[in-house]
Amino acid sequence: MTDQSSNQMWGGRFAAGPDAIMEAINASIGFDQRMAAQDIAGSRAHAAMLAATGVITDSDAQAIREGLLTVLSEIQNGEFQFSTALEDIHMNVEARLKEVIGEPAGRLHTGRSRNDQVATDFKLWVRDQFDAAESGLLALIRALLAQAEAGADWVMPGFTHLQVAQPVTWGHHMMAYVEMFGRDLSRVRDARARMNESPLGAAALAGTSFPIDRQMTAEALGFDRPAANSLDAVSDRDFALEFLSTASICAVHLSRFAEELVIWSSAQFRFVTLSDRFSTGSSIMPQKKNPDAAELIRAKVGRIYGANTALMMVMKGLPLAYSKDMQEDKEQVFDAADNWMLALAAMEGMVKDMTANRESLAAAAGSGFSTATDLADWLVRVLGLPFRDAHHVTGSLVAMAESKGCDLSDLTLEDMQSVHADITDNVYSVLTVENSVNSRQSYGGTAPDQVRAQVKRWKALL
Repeated sequence: MTDQSSNQMWGGRFAAGPDAIMEAINASIGFDQRMAAQDIAGSRAHAAMLAATGVITDSDAQAIREGLLTVLSEIQNGEFQFSTALEDIHMNVEARLKEVIGEPAGRLHTGRSRNDQVATDFKLWVRDQFDAAESGLLALIRALLAQAEAGADWVMPGFTHLQVAQPVTWGHHMMAYVEMFGRDLSRVRDARARMNESPLGAAALAGTSFPIDRQMTAEALGFDRPAANSLDAVSDRDFALEFLSTASICAVHLSRFAEELVIWSSAQFRFVTLSDRFSTGSSIMPQKKNPDAAELIRAKVGRIYGANTALMMVMKGLPLAYSKDMQEDKEQVFDAADNWMLALAAMEGMVKDMTANRESLAAAAGSGFSTATDLADWLVRVLGLPFRDAHHVTGSLVAMAESKGCDLSDLTLEDMQSVHADITDNVYSVLTVENSVNSRQSYGGTAPDQVRAQVKRWKALL
């Protein structure tokens, strides 16, 4: 393909092409070439429809469709020479198509505009990314389910404020992230369904006088229906904003999990061992094994949410219909998509490869007076104390154990009766972490049976 010194696609309105500065700020081919496959798919569907409705001849449509496959092959094989003078992927493809098939190429753009063309291309690209995100989330959820099932009855400390709160199970903790990423999966599917309307045929903003069949092109491109308003069809970037919003919420979940993996893999915790595939060493400290993959995932939310904010600001003051500001939508989405998919894949890999250190988890589960709530519940259930009184008694016993440098279960019965005379030795039955987690049988609780039930439910859902 030969580069062109001026953009001849503009027609007779302009005597000369843009100068270097205008060309640089106006051109998008440096990034929108990523939509080449979607652009050519849309053009092939459009050409077939133009022939079916009698707008162009069958022979012209066949030449266009075959020529577009030639252009696509050149792009995929790295043989295509992109031109900034031709601004964008649409004009680059059309110019090369003319070189390949000649005069019929000029009929391809009948009944459409670059406005509906770019909206269609971009929707198709984002839709593909939603599908990729769905696959990534499903893989991550399955990896978490495997961890949860393996450790359904492994005790570990549960935290609030990053302080030991109550014992939970490893499986229960893994299932918490299944629920979080399950909501992300729901958002992905919901947004994909809402965006699946075709802008093609809306033309510049008002539709077209040619007898086109928008239902035909919508079906050919896998859309549910044509967009119902031509002004909205070329103006809408909600699908991109929803993609970035969904990605941002998921990135927050990935970041929260990554933070726990960073903490858990530290020498102070030793809750998990991350595989060498997702860790690095230090250039100076030979003992170090750094959780770099988790840390990088933790940082991705900044880029992804930044893209979300940036596109919100681009769109916030635009009148209908199309404005060139909207060219600034793609780089943000492209970057966010790349980083979201990478973060999902890396997190799935870490979860599949990581090893939970059961002994360390169990040793930590009983620390920090984690069964204090079980003691308070026992005082209510067995002795009939009001919960606030039981809370006070338990607090006094915790203070006593703390002063003696022991755990609650190490206090003697005499010690306990000095705080409340009616306490019996039956109280020790609730002070083990195993009994604590087994007692949490309420729906969604941490009891191993409940964890296994949730794993089974999710497997059925998937």
